Amino acid sequence: MIALRDVAVTFPGGVRALDGIDLDLAGGTVTGLVGESGSGKSTLCRVIMGLLRPSAGRATLDGADVSALLAQDALAFRRRAQMLLQDAVGSLSPRMSVRRMLQEPIDIHGVPDGWTRMEGLIRRLGLPPGILDKYPHQISGGQARRVAVARALVLSPTLVVADEPTAGLDVSVQGDLLNLLLELQRAMGLTYLIASHNLNVVRRITSRVAVMYLGQIVENAPTDALFAAPAHPYAAALLSTNPSVDPARRRARIVLHGEIPSVRHPPAGCRFHTRCPQVQPRCRVDPPLLKGHGDRSVRCHFPLGTRDASAA
Repeated sequence: MIALRDVAVTFPGGVRALDGIDLDLAGGTVTGLVGESGSGKSTLCRVIMGLLRPSAGRATLDGADVSALLAQDALAFRRRAQMLLQDAVGSLSPRMSVRRMLQEPIDIHGVPDGWTRMEGLIRRLGLPPGILDKYPHQISGGQARRVAVARALVLSPTLVVADEPTAGLDVSVQGDLLNLLLELQRAMGLTYLIASHNLNVVRRITSRVAVMYLGQIVENAPTDALFAAPAHPYAAALLSTNPSVDPARRRARIVLHGEIPSVRHPPAGCRFHTRCPQVQPRCRVDPPLLKGHGDRSVRCHFPLGTRDASAA
């Protein structure tokens, strides 16, 4: 459905926010995107949504270039692809009632039986009828997220990109929202890309995960396989920070020393070599490619489980 090939984004001043991104989102699947702040997750989401044009490479939807689709018919593209922003309350107009905000996409896109469809979504999302006449400052963060979901899904998109969909919510509210998102995904055959810092959210809702570091995807694997045995040293360190109440799932914490390098001046060779606890001489000079290893791809000369120091 969505395919990114060798996508790069360079901002003014030489800041290369994305570099060599290859990613496929199959129709009807849920893919997670994880990594530290500044890794490029939000930038990648914006590229997929056509909010940011790649400096190099291509982003396609069902084989058609996203930029070309937007140029031909922006409204048609927006009906197919919707985004849930991290700041749900901030994405809602403070001067519009919930009713008016929900009516707006119906009017803009001329959705047949739009309000009937919206009423069904409102019930499904558990929003009380009285919320329609309220304004954003009068509703909770969880309700704001549900309003944003209803506003996006009334157009019956095929792709939903969610940037930190549960950030700032209580754990119980997070659980309810995730259940609703999964229920709607299955019922409507949606394709999700979920960018999140919350590894438990990603583990629960996704079937595949891409791990980002300093503007690159360093590992892309099935969710269960990644959490059971990450192959990239950065992925292993990231997952080791994830708390778990299940002793069988706990792993020794891997402490990374040093700060994330600047994307303006990334290290030579592997971008992770300045912090990698298992760095080899080759890593400092030779940039690794994202290579397939069975059902996963890894950007590492010596993936965990196959590491051979003598090969350096």
